[in-house]
Amino acid sequence: MRAGGGRSGRFNRYNGGQSPSNTGKATMFEKKAITSTPVNDLLARRWSGVSYNPDRPVEADKLSACIESARWAPSCYGAQPWSFIVCDRSRDEAAWQAALACLVEANRDWAQHAPALILALAREHFQHNDKPNRWAQYDTGAAAISLCLQATDLGLMAHQMGGFDVDQSITAFDVPAGHTPMAMIAIGYQTAQEDVPEKRREREFAPRRRNPLKEHFFFGAWGKGS
Repeated sequence: MRAGGGRSGRFNRYNGGQSPSNTGKATMFEKKAITSTPVNDLLARRWSGVSYNPDRPVEADKLSACIESARWAPSCYGAQPWSFIVCDRSRDEAAWQAALACLVEANRDWAQHAPALILALAREHFQHNDKPNRWAQYDTGAAAISLCLQATDLGLMAHQMGGFDVDQSITAFDVPAGHTPMAMIAIGYQTAQEDVPEKRREREFAPRRRNPLKEHFFFGAWGKGS
């Protein structure tokens, strides 16, 4: 997508704090970031919703595009310390159920409707010299956001979760020693705005918020403004 572009033919933009009205026609909605300066439209449209369409699986080619995007993420020494275990309900119900079972109850409540769950893991040591790779988790995060941005561009919604049982995921997926599970990622299509459950409407339709730039971004020295 070009910066500043939209998808008005597919989505109904929604940045307010009130619940959208039901027009009798299935409509999607966006929660674009309200930024202090213009940014690429793809970045602005990425958000972590929790209302997935349980009846619409993710096409194999789209899922492949997401993981291919993760494959091309940058990494220290080009070590690519990440691994992703893809659990697509339409292809492997048992694996998807195992992934779902690893989530904490609050996440299971909504992630049960996501057709794909992906476990992201970081390899703790470099392969070329077996020394500790302190950048592995950072690089795995870069791969994960690449996956999520590709999902957004394809009209999908991706939600990364830290709320899952790490030990259970290691056992469930036979993860070898030296690999640390970092996040579970839900992938799927957003449900229509009129089908968002009442208990999730406040969360889904609330405006997105971020702290001011000055709280996290400094120039020349810690705490120094521009």
